[in-house]
Amino acid sequence: MSAASALSKSALKTVPAPSTSAAESVLPAGQHGIKEHSDGRFGYVPVQTRSDRFKSVNVADFEAVTGREAVWKHSPVAKFTDLTAGHVDGSRYPVESTPSPDISVEWVPRTDARIGTAGLPEERAAANAWSAFDDALAITVSGEEAKEITVTRSTLGNSTRGAHTIIEAKPFSQATVILQNTGGARLTENLEIILGESANLTVVSLQEWDDSAVHLANHFASVGRDARLKHVVVSLGGSIVRINPSVRLAGPGSDTLLLGLYFADAGQHLEQQVYVFHDAPKSRSRVNYKGALQGQGARTVWIGDVLIGNKAAGTDSYEQNRNLVLTEGTRADSIPNLEIETGDIVGAGHASATGRFDDEQLFYLQARGITEEEARRLVVRGFLTEVVQQIGSPELEARLQLAIEAELIGTDDK
Repeated sequence: MSAASALSKSALKTVPAPSTSAAESVLPAGQHGIKEHSDGRFGYVPVQTRSDRFKSVNVADFEAVTGREAVWKHSPVAKFTDLTAGHVDGSRYPVESTPSPDISVEWVPRTDARIGTAGLPEERAAANAWSAFDDALAITVSGEEAKEITVTRSTLGNSTRGAHTIIEAKPFSQATVILQNTGGARLTENLEIILGESANLTVVSLQEWDDSAVHLANHFASVGRDARLKHVVVSLGGSIVRINPSVRLAGPGSDTLLLGLYFADAGQHLEQQVYVFHDAPKSRSRVNYKGALQGQGARTVWIGDVLIGNKAAGTDSYEQNRNLVLTEGTRADSIPNLEIETGDIVGAGHASATGRFDDEQLFYLQARGITEEEARRLVVRGFLTEVVQQIGSPELEARLQLAIEAELIGTDDK
């Protein structure tokens, strides 16, 4: 178990080098102590700010993943080389959706004008999916009345697959979109979320995969003037689940709330790399991710990057991550990062904590006749319920409470 301290301006990017780099043209490799990197060339330069990371939709523009890269160093990359280096199927797949007024679900060609407007891949798995997909699944929200839709994928199977999804909220529209994932999968994908002026959108990504599933996803969001995005990641199932949300607050008065809930069991790897870019004045963001771990080899990773750009006067930002360790043999990495490029802000801060049960809470409950096992379950439920209750979908909240209870059933024997 470890909790890393905050670092800023520490990431690295991979820049495709020409056949002869500038350094090589001046000095032979190894001269005066200069050495090539392990990839055989002078290919790495420090990134000065989070927004400067290299981006490309072409998988060939990225070097092979080794696990030494900043974006991959916490991930078990050897277990999903088929998603980063191999061919993935980018064809359409079966989806089910609940009927909802003013929300359309359709397949659109990769030439659709919305594709690429919310963000671009910064690593090889995302670029592999982008290079491979034939058509994108487009969910378009209109109408000012509140509504909810659930889109379910349950039959992807165990072959490698790449996918692309667009969610667009038209100006002044409001809705909740639940993306539900079950069954088996070996999936790398990109999700683009586009909010027009004054739109109010909640997107919930729910991972209840089979135990062997591997899911790598990058979510890109662009939030317009006076629009509000609530983005929720819930990761309970799967062997390896890596969901990386990136939100650009692009319009004045834009607002985002990013919530995360995860529960890692033995041998499970759950990872989230969150990025919020304040690129407009008077924008606001809140990030709150909470997770629990139990069982030998349970591993969670949370990295939170917040960049307050030089145009973002009046920004109000705060991010936090909390991890509750339930058994021995687990590890939680928690790394908050904050960069500020303007002095005219309302506030900015971050916090991170990883710990075990509070003995005083357990003692208080046991002193009132509650067994130790039940007391532990109550503490965990209370810890995670804070996130569940903010989702805003009563039916889904009730389902998640039951799912958390099911996760806790085995804790007493661990």
